Amino acid sequence: MAAAAAALAVFGFVLFAAAATRELSHSEEQADAIVVLTGGEQRLTEGARLLSKGLGKRLLISGVNERTSRHDLHRLSGLSEAEFSCCVDLGYGAKDTIGNASETRTWVEENNFDSVVVVTSSYHMPRSLAELSIAMPDVRLIPHTVTPRSLRQTAWWLHFTTTRVLVSEYIKFLPAALRLTASRIVRPFSANSVARATAPTEGKI
Repeated sequence: MAAAAAALAVFGFVLFAAAATRELSHSEEQADAIVVLTGGEQRLTEGARLLSKGLGKRLLISGVNERTSRHDLHRLSGLSEAEFSCCVDLGYGAKDTIGNASETRTWVEENNFDSVVVVTSSYHMPRSLAELSIAMPDVRLIPHTVTPRSLRQTAWWLHFTTTRVLVSEYIKFLPAALRLTASRIVRPFSANSVARATAPTEGKI
């Protein structure tokens, strides 16, 4: 039993690593808004590019370091002053991916968005989508990955740094995937319970 579980975990990691190191082509689908999860190279500039193309009305940069000023982010984004001032929101509260999901949910609810383009690194996308789906089950999430230049895409298993990043992220992804699965199993039962509790009752004549 233990051997089978170990083999399944290894197989899952191989699939995860293959997906995380694959260069994807993007359809650049239109959405209500865009969220960039900070923590990796190229994420901000790619999110800003999508905003400039009109693929979202607003852009949230989630998980901004407290020492990073709005001026710094404007400079790094490459956006014009008018674009940045009108359409970019900064989130300083998130410290991890769960925090990103919570921060994004608050922003989405405040703005009544129904769909969001998610911009983050390729290796971070599976966990990000899991956490965001748990926090916002009714919001359509459109993944837009950025593959870091430092991430080896060919023969990644021969490069210690890339392998370490992938293993670390896979270990973090597994609990998020389990919680997402559990939330999807529980949700229909919760919805049915709420529907029964709020259903109108016919009065006696």
